[in-house]
Amino acid sequence: MNKDFKLKTALCAIGLATLGSAGFADSGDTLASVKERGEVLCGVHPARHGFAAPNSKGHWDGFEVDYCHAIAAAVFGDADKVRFVALSSQQRFPAIQSGEVDVLVRNVTATLGRDTALGLNFAPPIFYTGTGFLVHADSGVKTVEDLDGATICVAPGSTTERNVAQIFATRGMDYTPVVIENNKQLVDAYVTGRCDALTKDKAALPGVRAYDTENPAEHVLLPGIFSKEPLAAAVRQGDDQWYDLVKWVTYATFNAEELGVTSENAGDMKSSDNVDIQSLLGVTGDYGSKLGVSEDWAYNVITQVGNYAEIYARHFGPGSPVELDRDLNTLWVDGGLLYGFPIK
Repeated sequence: MNKDFKLKTALCAIGLATLGSAGFADSGDTLASVKERGEVLCGVHPARHGFAAPNSKGHWDGFEVDYCHAIAAAVFGDADKVRFVALSSQQRFPAIQSGEVDVLVRNVTATLGRDTALGLNFAPPIFYTGTGFLVHADSGVKTVEDLDGATICVAPGSTTERNVAQIFATRGMDYTPVVIENNKQLVDAYVTGRCDALTKDKAALPGVRAYDTENPAEHVLLPGIFSKEPLAAAVRQGDDQWYDLVKWVTYATFNAEELGVTSENAGDMKSSDNVDIQSLLGVTGDYGSKLGVSEDWAYNVITQVGNYAEIYARHFGPGSPVELDRDLNTLWVDGGLLYGFPIK
């Protein structure tokens, strides 16, 4: 190999590396930046029933919103030290890549492509769901096969958009996509009959029925889940400390439920002789300092936000606007997929 070829090869490699990192913020020490700023910048869905939306008082509310609060509780001991940044499907990845937000908790499906090409790291999934379809009750549609030739409302840039194409292609069926970015406009298009069906993660579809307050019974969920959609918080690659913190906040909510530690009894549970509870609540060990936060980080998460069961019940339990069975979103000891790594 001659010297000129070696030089050209090296320059090419440098150019590709530079191109690959263009548009990506330096991860740096995110935790230090968050502490200096005094709040966590959390990217969320602009309006998705049960997951994230401003309530009647203008305050953010929802399952994913609570996980933003949980991160703030771990960092500051104050769950309210978080600023919510509403992001569309198209905005969400540039926002985390550029450093506009510190963490993305916005109905993001963890996939290999996103994990690698987008420069993201995913915390453990907090919600398992899959692609589903909602149709009008009077349409006569009973199964997904009945949608051959239908118009389908779908959000752009989502895994659902790709899933629908695959679902119809594998069945040899045709469809016409109606692609709308704004979530309210997308739902309105379906409700008013512009589309024969609306497709989203199945967990989001009951919220659409709640949206149509005059005729909620006019919308029917088709049977079946047609993809794997593990929803998880995402952070930028290159900052292991911040990634570790977000990851272990998630595990803490799982472990608290498994150990029977709740927002109501966490104070009393500090006197438990169970070593796992002692570690979780910061009675023993130096696990907080290993994460760069106080030793009572998980205690603050649990007392101010709750364990996983409390968070889920608040937004999807009986009496909530969007009631959903926990299904796969139960602990491993109950046959579900939630498994908190041990704090030891």
